[in-house]
Amino acid sequence: MTPSEQSRAAEQICRLAPVVPVLVIDDRSHGVPLARALVAGGLPALEVTLRTAVALDVIRAMAEVEGSVVGAGTLLTPADVRAAKAAGATFGVSPGTTERLLAACEDEGLPLLPGAATATEVMALLERGYSVQKFFPAETSGGAAAVKALGGPLPQVRFCPTGGISLANAPDYLALPNVLCVGGSWVAPRGRMEAGDWQGITALAAGASALGR
Repeated sequence: MTPSEQSRAAEQICRLAPVVPVLVIDDRSHGVPLARALVAGGLPALEVTLRTAVALDVIRAMAEVEGSVVGAGTLLTPADVRAAKAAGATFGVSPGTTERLLAACEDEGLPLLPGAATATEVMALLERGYSVQKFFPAETSGGAAAVKALGGPLPQVRFCPTGGISLANAPDYLALPNVLCVGGSWVAPRGRMEAGDWQGITALAAGASALGR
């Protein structure tokens, strides 16, 4: 998969909903009901971060949920890419980028949202062919104002800002012409997952989904 093909696929995923839930899951039994709850609330694109021991198992389970489009986040190495693809991930997300990581995603045919935080990083990815990128960490890298500023000299790049995004500040990002969606963890709080409050999570997802209207 070429970088331009990667970006086209990533853009399609980013356009599914205004918010991509960023999920840190410790209990594999939460995977299926969580995916169902988020999809029911209008958020089909799900990023399961590879930060826990059960993340790959959760990806496998969520991939079977009707309507879900499951990706793997926190991809750091080529081994992560291969494991995520084998588990059923249909896209990947990385906090930053390295040559080896990009090459692995291209070789495996795994669409990637590569992370960037500076104009130099954005330009390097664009030069390679990646016109859809993750802006991370968003809030500590200048927030919506920084994303807006990048749109001046680099209008051809579209972003999924992630990191410190909440229901309160998400509209600031989504109002920008160079933002396709945002990534956020507020739609799946750990406490609600542990309590099995799937209806509550569906309600949070519905509120996030409505941001795009």
